[in-house]
Amino acid sequence: MTDERNEITLHGIAASPGIVYGRAYVFTKHTPRIEERAVTADEAEQEIARMEGAVERSEKELQKILRFTEEKVGSQKAKIFEAQIMILMDTVLFDAVRRRIRKELKSAESIVHKEISKYQQMMLKSPDEYMRERAHDVEDVKNRLIRNIQQDRLISRFDSKSIVISELLTPADTVLFSRNDVLAYATDMGGTTSHAALLSRSLKIPSVVGLKEVTKHVQQGDWVLVDGYAGTVVVHPTRETVSRLNKKKREHRQFEERLVQIRDLSAQTTDGKDVRLSGNIEFSQEFRYLSQQGAHGIGLYRTEGIFLRSDGYPSEQAQYQEYKTIVEKAKPYKVVMRTLDIGGDKVVAETHEEENPFLGWRGIRISLDKPEVFRTQLRAMLRASAHGDVGIMLPMISGIKEIRRAKEHIAAAKEELRAEGTPFDETVKLGVMIEVPAAAVLAGDIAQEVDFLSIGTNDLIQYLIAVDRGNETVSSLYQEFHPAVIKTIHHIIKEGHRHGRPVSMCGEMAGDPVATLLLLGLGLDEFSVAPVVLPEIKKIIRSVSYRETEEIARHVLEMKTEEDIKDFLRVNLHSMVPELLLE
Repeated sequence: MTDERNEITLHGIAASPGIVYGRAYVFTKHTPRIEERAVTADEAEQEIARMEGAVERSEKELQKILRFTEEKVGSQKAKIFEAQIMILMDTVLFDAVRRRIRKELKSAESIVHKEISKYQQMMLKSPDEYMRERAHDVEDVKNRLIRNIQQDRLISRFDSKSIVISELLTPADTVLFSRNDVLAYATDMGGTTSHAALLSRSLKIPSVVGLKEVTKHVQQGDWVLVDGYAGTVVVHPTRETVSRLNKKKREHRQFEERLVQIRDLSAQTTDGKDVRLSGNIEFSQEFRYLSQQGAHGIGLYRTEGIFLRSDGYPSEQAQYQEYKTIVEKAKPYKVVMRTLDIGGDKVVAETHEEENPFLGWRGIRISLDKPEVFRTQLRAMLRASAHGDVGIMLPMISGIKEIRRAKEHIAAAKEELRAEGTPFDETVKLGVMIEVPAAAVLAGDIAQEVDFLSIGTNDLIQYLIAVDRGNETVSSLYQEFHPAVIKTIHHIIKEGHRHGRPVSMCGEMAGDPVATLLLLGLGLDEFSVAPVVLPEIKKIIRSVSYRETEEIARHVLEMKTEEDIKDFLRVNLHSMVPELLLE
């Protein structure tokens, strides 16, 4: 069936692939109402008891969800809920709640709301998109806990197969709706790095996020078409639209079957140039999926996760165990570990308000200001290098002085380990993220100080063209094909190669199929991408000649506008890899 009303197409972000047509179920999330109710000293103890009972009920609920997730997608993805349970077991947090209830004589839900929101706000201000997405997980725990304090019930079931429309879905919502064979998800908010998006991909449920106004345009029971490839949702689709999208669905299925055939092959061009194709991951449990996608190593291992899961800074032994696990899983391939890259507003740090955390106290700046934390992490990384091929990468570098200071810490950590007789790889490679314009300009000088360079396009583009892509007012000006961006990338690669240093890219641009021919032609040695796009990038690399891509890059470097560059690259990509399904 189709809807006779006017067709509306909404554009968002493709979070999980697939095309689905069905009836909408509009899920309105119940936000607990917080009353800042005054209590007596005697009642304060009752409030604490209510809070403790709610913690226990919340933990039981999450344990059930965790077990269900393990059954559906395995224990690796279920770790998401282990992290939420750990928040409920945080003695520091709940000791603070108890103290405040007794001191301020306010209701349990109001104090829980204030105390957890404090940490949540720190995360939302982070310059790291991954960190901002984790704030939604904290919101989920907070609302669950308050709902249990108030003894409300949350309904996460519906009658039949439907497409769930909502402002935002939590990881728990994503899993619980799947019990009813949900067809797809479409939300106003959210990003591709959220845990809800990760679970959607694991559950093979098509998903489009960041639609902004889907809840305004869709009513209960409307016919809706979700395209998880293009990141679009069509409300009241015509017969012609449904027919066209069904054809596209068949084509994608056939193309994906062909991609499976090249999974274990190398990323080599038709004229014999080898390119390293690796993945970006955030926690060790993701490696299995990365390996299934045909990656040859990890080009960016974000180490922030263990810091967020810890009360205070994690110990050397805890970090070592985590790093060792991922290194052993990745053998014989390389793991590039980025040192801590959370802003000064990170959860485990002392309260530190900043007006602009993107340009503030973050990355290497924190590490150098907190040498004991930095040294502990370096020792753990070096110890992990005894178990496989490890590279250490420094984030947010803006000059030579920072690199030399970091190298002094690395040398001191090595000396300590030698004195203790603790094994590590003496030849561990050191690299830097080129994500600050100053570092891009100094790429040649920096290359002489380190063993490899990695271009972090997400931040580099923002800083280079002065656009905060998280700010909806100016986000349309965020242009990865801006001529200045292309020339800067070319300069970095050229300077790296001039000094015999390999250059990789681990930003989102590396995973954009339209950019692949250009980056290959500019001489990029390694593409480090999200696991979901890896097979497609490999297909492009294996289908083209390196000499042809060099010619394409030469043409692009002479172009003046982003529009011309994108059009030129799309035309060439379609010509050279006609079976690729471009959006």
